[in-house]
Amino acid sequence: MSSPLRSETAGTETGTGTETVETVRGPVAAEELGTVLAHEHVFVLDGEVHRNYPELWDEEQIVAQAVEKLGELARLGVSTIMDPTVVGLGRDVARVARVNAQVDIHVVVATGLYTLNDVPNLFRYHGPGTLLGGEEPMVAMFVKDLTEGIAGTGIRAAFLKCAIEESLTPGVERVMRAVARAHLITGAPIMVHTSAAHRTGLVAQDVLREEGVDLGAVVLGHSGDTADVDYVRRLVDRGSYVGMDRFGLDLLLPGDARVATVARLAEEGLAERMMLSHDASCHIDWFPPGVREAIAPNWNYRYIHQSVLPALRAAGVGEKQIETMLVDTPQRFLTAGRTGAQQARAEGQGRGAAGR
Repeated sequence: MSSPLRSETAGTETGTGTETVETVRGPVAAEELGTVLAHEHVFVLDGEVHRNYPELWDEEQIVAQAVEKLGELARLGVSTIMDPTVVGLGRDVARVARVNAQVDIHVVVATGLYTLNDVPNLFRYHGPGTLLGGEEPMVAMFVKDLTEGIAGTGIRAAFLKCAIEESLTPGVERVMRAVARAHLITGAPIMVHTSAAHRTGLVAQDVLREEGVDLGAVVLGHSGDTADVDYVRRLVDRGSYVGMDRFGLDLLLPGDARVATVARLAEEGLAERMMLSHDASCHIDWFPPGVREAIAPNWNYRYIHQSVLPALRAAGVGEKQIETMLVDTPQRFLTAGRTGAQQARAEGQGRGAAGR
């Protein structure tokens, strides 16, 4: 099986002999990803609701709006978005591909499962710790998405996604450990939705490290939702990347506070551990029509380039540091997982040999 990260020996499909990253439109040389927004969604929705209440959904209109919004983003100079929409958030890569066919931008998609509490009923009775027991079925599903493609589309995921909010529930822990094991098989890096308010980035690090994951292959999403620089610094000190990735969502933390945190960490030489984004979407059905725009008017794809970057420059963040956060760090994250996975496998084999 080939990996979502292809090395020199496996990466000849692009003709470059260099590492490539899977996107909706196929593998792309890592250095061609350009400016990356590392946490953006195209669509976030409940597919079951829309299938049963089609009057709530206008497919053609929503796709057209997505083409327009991603086109605006491309015109601002963004070359790539990482879309961590997985099962639980309404992932439909065929729909994303429809949009991407009309917009010249790279879309890097994920596999995994988004839950803040329980696993879906599909996994309730079989798998570790369940009534029927057995191997964890999620691992094979995630690996297939990474190595063969998603839902028969041939589009391969390039990273893994899981989530933890207030606490490590049994369902959250089970998904997180399945994600870790899929990482150890494939080398795909891991993104974790975390809650800065509840300091659950630290919990995620503990679980992933227990599973043998090199924390250098992990980005802790939403770490920028706090002005507690010590907390963010602690996550970085333990080896992970941090997602400063909810710019525009001022309800959780005002933009000036987010800018101040990034500027301070950049001043400390930590730009190489931060990635910038909005966690925005072309369409999200979590709010009634018009409400999202009213309560979070800055929460859109354009805000970083139009407002945040000027504010960072005014706060003393240099152009090289901005380039690092938008170009170098996402590229390094997307191509760093294999080394950690290989090392973890080797260590595991060594422990096994020592125990025999």
